[in-house]
Amino acid sequence: MAIVDWPKGERPREKLMALGASALSDAELLAIFLRTGIQGIDAVTLSRQLLEQFDGLPQLLRASKRQFCSAKGLGEAKYVQLQAVMELSRRVFSHAMHESDVLSDPKKVAQFLQVRLGQSPIEQFAVLLLDSQNRVLELKVLSEGTINQAAVYPREVMRAVIESHAAAVILAHNHPSGVCEPSEADRLLTDKLIATLAFIDVPVLDHLVVGRHSAVSFAARGWI
Repeated sequence: MAIVDWPKGERPREKLMALGASALSDAELLAIFLRTGIQGIDAVTLSRQLLEQFDGLPQLLRASKRQFCSAKGLGEAKYVQLQAVMELSRRVFSHAMHESDVLSDPKKVAQFLQVRLGQSPIEQFAVLLLDSQNRVLELKVLSEGTINQAAVYPREVMRAVIESHAAAVILAHNHPSGVCEPSEADRLLTDKLIATLAFIDVPVLDHLVVGRHSAVSFAARGWI
C-alpha cells in the first residue's frame, strides 16, 4: 500500500504538521527526506531498511559518499541534499554560539564541539577563540592527525589567538575511538598551552575531549 493510501494520521508529512518533527521516528523523518520509495517499496519501509543496513541514523549520516550512494534508493542527488541539510544545521548552531556567552551553557558548548569535531574519523585539535564577553569569534582547527594522534604546536595556538584578538580560549580535540577519557599526554599538553598563553594574559577556560556521543570537560573535573 502506498503512503498516500495510509490513514492520514500515520502519514509522515501529515503527522509532522500535526504533532511536530519531534513526534516522528527516525524512519519517518528519513522518509520525508527521501520523498519517495522505490518500485514495490514505500518511502517509510525503504527508510527502515536503510537504517537497518547502516545500523542506525548516526552511521547513515556519517557514511562516506561511496557507501551512501551505493545503497538502494539513494544516490548522488540524495547525498548532495543530505550534505546541504547537515551544513545548514551546523551553521545555525554555530550562529547561536556566536551570540551567547559560552560559560552560560557549558552543555551547549560540548554539543557544538561534538557536531564540529566528534564525527571526524581522524583526530583533530581545535581552539575555540572567544571575545571579552566569552562569545565565539571562531573555531579554528590547528592540526589533524592519524586515527589516534595529532601534532599540536604551542606557537600555532598563540598565533591563532593573537591574529583573532581573542580574550580567552577553549581547547578541544576529538577521540575518533569514541572513548573520551583524557590521556596523560592530553593533560600535559593542556598544562603546556595554559603556561604558553599566560605570557599574553589569555586564559584557557576549558579543554574538551569529544566523541560522537559524549564529551569530557577538564574544567568540570577541576583540572583547569
